[in-house]
Amino acid sequence: MRKTLLCLSTLTLLTFQHSALADPPKAMDGRFVTADGMTLYTFDKDTTPGASACTGGCMTYWPAALAGPGDKASGDWSMVPTADGKQQWAYKGHPLYRYKSDTQPGQTSGDGFKDMWHTAKP
Repeated sequence: MRKTLLCLSTLTLLTFQHSALADPPKAMDGRFVTADGMTLYTFDKDTTPGASACTGGCMTYWPAALAGPGDKASGDWSMVPTADGKQQWAYKGHPLYRYKSDTQPGQTSGDGFKDMWHTAKP
């Protein structure tokens, strides 16, 4: 019984650690997407390099594209801190976001929203 519990605990921990890791964004069809194909966006109000202007209620609809604890910045890719201390991916200093209403990979329903949100492009 103890061996079974120990094995299950170890397996659960490894599964949790793996699920906490986020893959860096990738380019697909002329735009950046998450590892599972969800479109990423930029926000025109992000005018201060390395900082997000999307806070409070904004983040409910436009959650940050979070980096995992093992992810590393490289080249044009960097990370900016979120209000809650997590790390958000940024491309050329522009923080990246997902859109809550995009429910399927490949959707781009946030593109052009209020003329301030745009698909993130390489």
